[in-house]
Amino acid sequence: MAKLKDIAKLANVSVSTVSRILNNDNSLSVTDNTKNKVLNAARQLNHPIKQKEKTTFAIIQWFSQDQEISDPYYLTLRRGAESFLKKNNVVVKRFFHDDLDIDNRLAQIDGILCLGKFSKKYVDKLKKYTRRIILLDMTLYPCREVSIVLDFDDAVKQVIQYLCIYGHRKIGYLGGIEFVDQSQEIYKDPRKESFIKYCRKFNIQYENYILEDKFSSESGYKMMTEMIYSQNLPTAIFAASDPIAIGALRALQDNGYKVPDDISIIGFDNIETVNFTTPPLTTVHSPSFDMGVLGAKILYYSISNQSKPMSIRIQMPCFLIERNSVKNINNLK
Repeated sequence: MAKLKDIAKLANVSVSTVSRILNNDNSLSVTDNTKNKVLNAARQLNHPIKQKEKTTFAIIQWFSQDQEISDPYYLTLRRGAESFLKKNNVVVKRFFHDDLDIDNRLAQIDGILCLGKFSKKYVDKLKKYTRRIILLDMTLYPCREVSIVLDFDDAVKQVIQYLCIYGHRKIGYLGGIEFVDQSQEIYKDPRKESFIKYCRKFNIQYENYILEDKFSSESGYKMMTEMIYSQNLPTAIFAASDPIAIGALRALQDNGYKVPDDISIIGFDNIETVNFTTPPLTTVHSPSFDMGVLGAKILYYSISNQSKPMSIRIQMPCFLIERNSVKNINNLK
């Protein structure tokens, strides 16, 4: 049987590179061309090639299919994770957290990506299947797993500062309510907490302009209509998601208001649709796709290193995308 040095000579690479490729070392960074040269050389010299065992990850979604359709944020998050895993030939099993047969289907899982608002009790339950668990868009205290979230505080600070620069001193908030697992425990949205904090810091009037419902366009329309009928409108609205902002925009237009001439709106997420609203919406870009990729990478390389990912909380930065839904009202005072 040919030796590794024979394969290395034929493929014009080092012996260590041959060894790592033939042993399916996922931590090795080489081009596909180099990998194929080594494998072809091994076949040519009749050297046995070890078949790589398929890695299997589970993606468990906290939200329903209807929620994923109505708010593309979680869809983008999932697609980011799946895109990386597909490129690396990882088998993906996707579940909703309330699937009846989830216990049986989680057998022989190498790692789990949890998307959404999971309770500590639920995450602890998953640990009987694997210790490799990544939380996306959720923070548990104390931090025992890898948790990847958006830097909501800095994002909201950018929004309030931007509106202040444009002269807005009365700012409303349209938010969504989420629950942990299937319980009635309300998940405290950091966007709302940061909104209140920075409104107080910059002496913004906000107390009479806060409404919350669901993260959907329908809810945005409903909340904005309620605020219109109260006959007490702010000069600007910050919506906790783009679907909410789109619904609010439609409600304003249906009631004869012009955006941004009569009232300004800023959304959150930067979904593709906001490029095509009238007017195009100023919004906050949230790197949800990249968050999914990062979570999948950390989980994947923990398999390569044969280790459990270290406990860490990662915040990903967001940034404001300026379009045409905010008016400078400084000259109107």
